[in-house]
Amino acid sequence: MSGIHPFRVLRAKPLWIANGVITGVLALLFTVFYVGANIDPVDHMKNLPVGLVNADNGAAVGGKQVNLGARITESIKKSTTSGGKIDWKVMDEKDMKEELGKGKLYGALVVPADFTSATTALTGAATTGAPTRPTLTVLTNQSAGSVGSSLARTATTQAAEHASLQVGKELTAQSGTGQAKLPAAARVLLADPAAVIVKDGHPLDSHSGLGLTAFYYALVLVVCGMLSANVISGQVDHALGYTHNDMGPLRLHRPLIRATRVQTLAISSTLMAGLSLLMGSLVMAGAVGLMGMHAAHLPLLWLYSVCAIAVSGIGALTLLAVFGTPGMLVVTLVFIGMAVPTANATTPLQALPGFYRFLAEFEPLRQITGGIRSILYYDAQADAGLTRGWVMMAVGLAAAALFGFGMTSWYDRKGLHRIPAETEPERTAAPA
Repeated sequence: MSGIHPFRVLRAKPLWIANGVITGVLALLFTVFYVGANIDPVDHMKNLPVGLVNADNGAAVGGKQVNLGARITESIKKSTTSGGKIDWKVMDEKDMKEELGKGKLYGALVVPADFTSATTALTGAATTGAPTRPTLTVLTNQSAGSVGSSLARTATTQAAEHASLQVGKELTAQSGTGQAKLPAAARVLLADPAAVIVKDGHPLDSHSGLGLTAFYYALVLVVCGMLSANVISGQVDHALGYTHNDMGPLRLHRPLIRATRVQTLAISSTLMAGLSLLMGSLVMAGAVGLMGMHAAHLPLLWLYSVCAIAVSGIGALTLLAVFGTPGMLVVTLVFIGMAVPTANATTPLQALPGFYRFLAEFEPLRQITGGIRSILYYDAQADAGLTRGWVMMAVGLAAAALFGFGMTSWYDRKGLHRIPAETEPERTAAPA
């Protein structure tokens, strides 16, 4: 024994410096990724897709055909007040409903079919009785993300209110002295004729977490893959005799079975693929069966869940195999630190700074969330995120295999074995 008290290691400066650098960088990075991405989504918002529908049939006024809906939509489309924050997409009602039903719109503003007739009727309210206020409809879409839907709702409501005031100015100017003959209520309405009605454009089941169950379900899949990779990596090392396995106060050790780094990664990946069947089944059973989460297409959801866990887990195993002990920090940053803010779930990509939008192009959680959202909310439509989810998982698996097996094969060729031959414990010869 050395006779040195264990606590004396706390005097070692390298111990403090190394751990201080690692933990400090980790704290800073998580702050940048989480707080930085969401600190001002309104200011960072750019080209948030919102539908703009003119269903107005128009009406004959003074011998001329008038369509106030067309004026409103044209004015909003040309308006620069949004500063490029909103991407107004002019479309008909059918296309708008389809886009909402695929999560491609965060909301919509609809001018109804009777808008012109109801608006111009206000000038004749003196003879027809109590005036009826025309409406403009704002549609929300929580299935695409609650924050994005809220941002779209604010923008569309402001646009509708501004449009109402503009129409009011035109009607007031046209009616001129005739306003004196109108009832007081009609004159007030004439200045701001349209009532703004807010409706849910793509209603979800009450057990859909206000549009967030897809995100949390996808996050569970990624975390299962990431954490199980750490467990499997350690258990495979123990089974091969490379590490001890502490079970409470007991330390277990197995005889060394030499394996190349490529073989070790192959063993771990095979175990991960097999256990993904179990984990994917239990995740779905827990979410749908125990917790009552609303879900359709259960066979597809099960298959997607299994594949998502397998791909995430094999990707994490690759990073552990290539980077060794620091690999778990890299795994945490890639699968959690950079992934959650860029998942296009809590905050839409259009409301993130450019750097985070770049990360979202390949971060695994965003791709997996899109596929889950399609299955849960959009009837598993391929172009609602499901195809992208499958393709990006395949790309991720291929990239992990190339990187992981390529690097470990290079380590093996260079003789960078985990236990060099000269340090292998000597075997005691059996007695004759």
